[in-house]
Amino acid sequence: MLSKVIDQTKIDRFTRWLEHAEKIVIVGHVAPDGDAIGSSLGFYHFLETLDKTVNVIVPNGFPDFLKWLPGSRDILLYDRYKEFADKLIAEADIICCLDFNALNRIDSMADSIQAAKGKKLLIDHHLQPEEFCDIIMSYSHISSTSELVFRLICRMGYFSDITREGAECIYTGMMTDTGGFTYNSNNPEIYFIISELLSKGIDKDDIYRKVYNTYSESRLRLMGFVLSQMKVYPDCHAALISLTKKEQGQFDYIRGDSEGFVNIPLSIKGVILSCFLREDTERPIVKISLRSVGAFPCNQLAAEFFNGGGHLNASGGEFYGTIEEARVMFAKALEKYKPLLNAKG
Repeated sequence: MLSKVIDQTKIDRFTRWLEHAEKIVIVGHVAPDGDAIGSSLGFYHFLETLDKTVNVIVPNGFPDFLKWLPGSRDILLYDRYKEFADKLIAEADIICCLDFNALNRIDSMADSIQAAKGKKLLIDHHLQPEEFCDIIMSYSHISSTSELVFRLICRMGYFSDITREGAECIYTGMMTDTGGFTYNSNNPEIYFIISELLSKGIDKDDIYRKVYNTYSESRLRLMGFVLSQMKVYPDCHAALISLTKKEQGQFDYIRGDSEGFVNIPLSIKGVILSCFLREDTERPIVKISLRSVGAFPCNQLAAEFFNGGGHLNASGGEFYGTIEEARVMFAKALEKYKPLLNAKG
């Protein structure tokens, strides 16, 4: 049995919405990751079993290693089909905002979502959600939004309506947002949910292979290059890797090629904090990924130094400057957090 995480009054209210809704739009965040796509498509497959007209819209493209997911071909990219997407958003009876806690996380879609007259639902697990939705189901202690989607469907009494396709998407979101269940994944209920998803006929080993073991040759060469440039800070139990826009071009970089790179330095004995800096190919910013082990709060560091946030062991942010300046900023962050890093080292 699962504990009742989501407030029952919110579930009842959303259930009443569904009774009268025909058109539903599901929205994910910019540069959608496995949890954003997995939760959106998992919810999409469920809502389709209720004979609703459902569309999934994300601000821009997502990694190739997620394009095998059932329903991924039907995802609408806002930066390519803005006019059509705006029409769907404006006509929606319900707009489901998944895996983001603020309108700035959907970039140019924000105005359209904010102006829409449809009822809005937020399902998310990030800290400090903004109140831009009518119903907010936000629980930061839950490992993924995909897990929350599963819990919501079950609490509504529709477990039997979860299809194999929907289960594959939910599992993928849970798996990717915990690094293959290697962080933020000590809650025993996660594994109860996995067993329930397995009962739907999913092949978790095949899903792992499709997500983590189907990269290109250029990705492996890129990984080797990035690691060869790695800087280790022994006195702070930390490591830094980076990737410039020019370097991405040298290795035929495609979206998602650097997925998981930030986790690799944590395999070094004594390293408890890893940082990955990557120049964005579309905007003049540096994307920050942080991972930690144990009790070190990389989300606190992300919020203080990189306009970001996230979870205790998995966080991210953005830096508005050059990658060299971002490296200097990380060094400043290490200096401030050195006592805590050494205490946990």
